[in-house]
Amino acid sequence: MNAEPGGEVRNIRNLLLIVLLLNALSSILFISTVKRPVYDDPNNLPDVHRYATEGVSIETIRQHRNPTGPTSFLWMAAGVRILGGDELRDARTAALASWLLLGTGILFWAARSSSTRLWYFALLVALVFPHTLTASATILTEGPGLLFATVGAFFWLESVSQPSPSPRLFFLSMIGGLSMGVAITCRQYYLALLPAALLLAYFQWRGHHHAARNSRWSLMVFLSLVLATLPVIAMVAVWKGMSSPAMIAATSYGSWKSTIGVNLGRPLIAAFYLMVYLLPLTFPAMSRLSERWRLRAGIFAAVAAISVASAGADFLQPGPLNSFIRMGARIPRGEFLLLFAIATLAIYNSLAVSSLLWEQRRAIIPCAPAVFAMLVAAFFVAEQIGVGGNLPFYDRYVLQLTPFLGLIAFAVLPRLTPARVFALGCLSVLSHVMLWRFAYSI
Repeated sequence: MNAEPGGEVRNIRNLLLIVLLLNALSSILFISTVKRPVYDDPNNLPDVHRYATEGVSIETIRQHRNPTGPTSFLWMAAGVRILGGDELRDARTAALASWLLLGTGILFWAARSSSTRLWYFALLVALVFPHTLTASATILTEGPGLLFATVGAFFWLESVSQPSPSPRLFFLSMIGGLSMGVAITCRQYYLALLPAALLLAYFQWRGHHHAARNSRWSLMVFLSLVLATLPVIAMVAVWKGMSSPAMIAATSYGSWKSTIGVNLGRPLIAAFYLMVYLLPLTFPAMSRLSERWRLRAGIFAAVAAISVASAGADFLQPGPLNSFIRMGARIPRGEFLLLFAIATLAIYNSLAVSSLLWEQRRAIIPCAPAVFAMLVAAFFVAEQIGVGGNLPFYDRYVLQLTPFLGLIAFAVLPRLTPARVFALGCLSVLSHVMLWRFAYSI
């Protein structure tokens, strides 16, 4: 899991630079040429406008319209205030800036990490995800959220992975913990970071007997996690809950409402979309499943896929997968067959990945980023049970987990083969297409 020979790492870094540059050029061109609000711009711009014109106060935060936390909107409002030009363009530029900071930050800091290769792959997956370009060139909250979550997780993991913290690592752990807390106030789904960090710290404490006797390490972990909770406590105190008052009252988006509640179906939907998007990242795992498990895994995947396809209306949430499946309506039972095929592959591949993780557990367990990523994914799915209201699970939400999916995918399958490069390239092309369709109202 550690850094590979310099030549391979340089090749990965060069690929990252190319993808980051292409994303930046596409976003800049879109921002400069498409001057009308598209996609979620009309919904998100009012909050940005309020913070940019009225400043930050308890009153303006309580007037927040959107279900997501205020910090991403504050980030874009700061861009509007600093640039002082067209509000729509400046807010989009601020969103793009968060992606550029994320890319350059991980490229720079990961080069000094013990897991350079893994973090480079984490960034690569985030940059090629289908929704990435839309999130970097329009007023969406995923960019700032990913910046704080990824950088915070990186700093925190680098710090707590060392049994004897230096003053520098102590400081970085505080920055990491605070940054993860800020990420939650950007996108509340990042609440999964806190139990994942707490559980990983427990594993670290149990695994490093010398760390258990090191009071500085324990103090560092405790204080960093306390710092992570402070932004969340502040947001909850102002909103008197995890959702804005406007969303709870259903006055933001007409009949749409987001509250804390019990939703038994939503975790299944979230798990399904994680499996779907894990497929192009880890598909070589399917050929590595042992022969004695292939038939059982195939039967289980097919039976589960029938259940998914039969409940298609529930599992087909807004996003490109939904659009693709709807194309099957041109032939009899086409939607059912398409969804069944994709679900079968996704579930079978996930079983194969799980098998590989189990086989390689002795190598993966000592890798803190990989273990942390798996915990974040698990808690992300689990926390969906508490999402009440009637807001759908947009598959864009998976974008928030892309760095962690990248850590998992390349921890279990480290090689970047030509087939995987091709799959990542297809995802990147789809990302550009999804952005530029707004320019032509497609």
